[in-house]
Amino acid sequence: MRKRIGIIVLAVFLAAAAGIFYLYQRFIVEASVPGGLEESAYIIHVPTGADFEQVLDSLTQKGIVSDEALFRKLSERMAYQRDPMRAGRFELNPGMRMHELIRHLRGGKQAPVDLVLTNERLPENVAAKAARFIEPDSQQIADFLLSDPYIQEIGYSAETLMSLFIPNTYEFFWNTTPKGFVDRMQKEHDRFWDANNRRSKAEKKGLTPEEVYTLASIVEKETLRNDEKRRMAGVYLNRLDQGMLLQADPTSVFARRDFNTKRVTDYHTKFDSPYNTYLYKGLPPGPIAMASISSIDAVLNGENHNYIFFCAKGDGSGYHNFARTLAQHNRNAQIYRQNLRKRGLR
Repeated sequence: MRKRIGIIVLAVFLAAAAGIFYLYQRFIVEASVPGGLEESAYIIHVPTGADFEQVLDSLTQKGIVSDEALFRKLSERMAYQRDPMRAGRFELNPGMRMHELIRHLRGGKQAPVDLVLTNERLPENVAAKAARFIEPDSQQIADFLLSDPYIQEIGYSAETLMSLFIPNTYEFFWNTTPKGFVDRMQKEHDRFWDANNRRSKAEKKGLTPEEVYTLASIVEKETLRNDEKRRMAGVYLNRLDQGMLLQADPTSVFARRDFNTKRVTDYHTKFDSPYNTYLYKGLPPGPIAMASISSIDAVLNGENHNYIFFCAKGDGSGYHNFARTLAQHNRNAQIYRQNLRKRGLR
C-alpha cells in the first residue's frame, strides 16, 4: 500500500514537474520569440505617458508580439504592467525572447539617436531639424525656443538665439524635452567657447562670443571655401575697425527673408531693417544663419591685412578677389563680368 502511494506521489510530482517545464518552454522559450526579430534588429518608440495597452498595441501591430495573451501573462508576472510605461527609443535585438523583450522595455535602457545640426537659418528651422530626431514635434520645440521665458533667463533674445547652436552631431535620448534640448545645447555651447582660447580671442578683438558668431554667420554665407574664410573675416573686421558699413549682401537677403534669390538688387539693399548692413553700421542684431565651426574660428583668427573690398571671381571656382582700394575693387568687378561672359552667364 505504501509502495503504491509512493508511486502515485512520484507520478504526481513528475507530472507537475513536466507541467512546469512545459510552461517554462511555452512562456520563455518556444512562444517567446517576437515575430519579425529573427533576422534584423527593430526600433520601437514608446511615447511619453503611454500606458501598457498602447505599448502592447504597438508591439502587436508591428508583428513583434504575436500572442497577446501570453505577453499579458508574462508582463504581469514580471511586473511590467504599470502606468505610465517607461518612454523612449528601444532597440530590439534579433532573436530576442519575450521575457528578454519585457525585461528590456521595463529596464528603460534606450538606444540614443544622433541629432545633426548643420546650416539652419532660423530657430524654426532648428526646431524642424531637431524634431526629426527627438520626440517633441517641431511646433513644440519652436514654441519653447521663441516664447518660453527660460530662453531669456539663460541670456538669449529672439535675435541672438541662433548663436546658441554650434553645428555638430550630438547624441540624444529620443524622449528629450524641448528644455532638455536647449540645456544640452547650452552645455555644448559653453564647452565650445571654453576650448582653444576662443573666449580670450574674442575679447582681444573687442567682441562677445555672440558678436563673433554673428560675423561668422555672414562669412558663412559669403564663401563656401574654408581656406578663404580667414581673409573674408579680415575684410569685415577691417570695416568694423574703420567704422564703415559692412555692406554684406547676405544681411540684406536675410532682412527680406528672400533666401532663394540668386541675385541681390535694390529690393534687398534698400529695405529698411536693422539687419540690412547697407543701411546700418556695425553688426546686425544677431546671426543671419547658423555659423559653422570653421567660420567661427575664421573670425577669431581673422587674417591680418589691409583689404576692405572683395568681389567674386566669376570663374566658377567659388573664390574671390580682394582689394585695398576702390580702384582695385572696380578692376576686380570688371574681371568678374568678363568671366561671366566667358562662361555664357551674361
